[in-house]
Amino acid sequence: MKEENYEIEFYGGRWISFLPFLIFIMIAIFLAIKQAPDLEGMWVAVLVGIIITFFFSKNKQNYSETIIDGLSDRVGMVPIACWLFVGVFATVLQESGLVEGIIWLIYSLGATGTTFVVISFLASGLFATSVGTAFGTIIAGMSVLYPAGVLLGGDPVLLAGAIASGGILGDNLAPISDTTICSATSQETDIGGVVRSRVKYVIPATVLSIIVFIILGSGGDVESVPYEKVAPYMNPVGLIMIIPALITIILALRGAHLIKASIYGTVSAVFIGLIFRLLTFDALFQVKDGEVNGAIASGISGMVEIIIFTLLLIISIKIMRKGKGSEALVESAKKIVKTARGAEMSTGFLVVAFSAIMGINAPAILAIGLSYAKPIGDKFNIHPYRMANILDGLGNTLAFTMPWTPTILLIHSQTVQANSEFGSSIPILSVSEIFPYLIYAWVLLVVMTIAVITGWGRKFSHNSIQNQNN
Repeated sequence: MKEENYEIEFYGGRWISFLPFLIFIMIAIFLAIKQAPDLEGMWVAVLVGIIITFFFSKNKQNYSETIIDGLSDRVGMVPIACWLFVGVFATVLQESGLVEGIIWLIYSLGATGTTFVVISFLASGLFATSVGTAFGTIIAGMSVLYPAGVLLGGDPVLLAGAIASGGILGDNLAPISDTTICSATSQETDIGGVVRSRVKYVIPATVLSIIVFIILGSGGDVESVPYEKVAPYMNPVGLIMIIPALITIILALRGAHLIKASIYGTVSAVFIGLIFRLLTFDALFQVKDGEVNGAIASGISGMVEIIIFTLLLIISIKIMRKGKGSEALVESAKKIVKTARGAEMSTGFLVVAFSAIMGINAPAILAIGLSYAKPIGDKFNIHPYRMANILDGLGNTLAFTMPWTPTILLIHSQTVQANSEFGSSIPILSVSEIFPYLIYAWVLLVVMTIAVITGWGRKFSHNSIQNQNN
């Protein structure tokens, strides 16, 4: 059965095709209340929604075919294919010691107190832009920058917020981040152009974040620097690994396919890492005691959870589209949304709401991008770059700051680990202490909201003049 030759009809009409999402959101909220918003729980939530909705379909055969079609959807498969290669690249880069090189640079600059907080924000942003992962950056930064910064006089909650903010900055900007991939592919446009057009929002958000960190900073210093505490985590040679990171970023910005860019980045990272003895062949790949280990295997396995979740989400999106739910949504929106500004505001509201509830932004961006942002953007001739930037910019806000999100829980767990390793001088931070200090996410929310309301950065396709003044 060919995909284009059938559709799904539901008892209850087109809106029933949104039932997988509704059930998913309800279960996601329940998991958040239970403080268990992990991806495995999200698998269950989506799958339960798909199964329950099956019994509302009038033709069960068509519904089953739709599930298969969802797994072969090219737009949905693009980010998954990219994640596999990006995951290997990011893991190789982390294994090679780029974090240790950045730590050495910060320490060598003699940064203490609030200065350390600001530099930690920028260093985390640099690392996250290189590897394309906020979570990986938070884990790396909180394990070293957090205890070192507290020992150097930095305010603990502000320091944790700065590290996480740097991760969010990189997630927002990196050509290889999952949010960039999802926002661009959902609008069927090129990643390099999207990232170039995004800089106008990232720069003011970054500058304003630095100002806020300085204003809120304690400014404290310490007389003696505990070198022995941070020395094991410093290696100046690790800075050489910024080269493969720059190779990947530059290629992506110049329009190279992300898989091509990440392959070049991975190969150059392996080559440079082996030459400078930052990597070994065993660190990349080894078979021991009947198991395969190493950075390459870890990079692939690290993406499995998000890939499975995205596959299930793509199936839900396909059900919604085959059931004509997306048409019903756009038709309803047309009755309310009369301008380009309205299209952008409604898109922004949906992606913020979905990502905040889910606590994970990439799947929310993909879902809203495919089902709503693309058709409503085409309706008002809004340029795909602009819609992708709204999806990514606003998707990188409340998804990180809500107390039930994996990010906040991850930061808390990292402070617990740092406390056990370094002692009582490194405090454990509670969830309620952490979430107000993810400054970049809050500032980006303000910047993107202003951009949508005022029309700053709005661009139209096909030389359209429609609604350009609205």
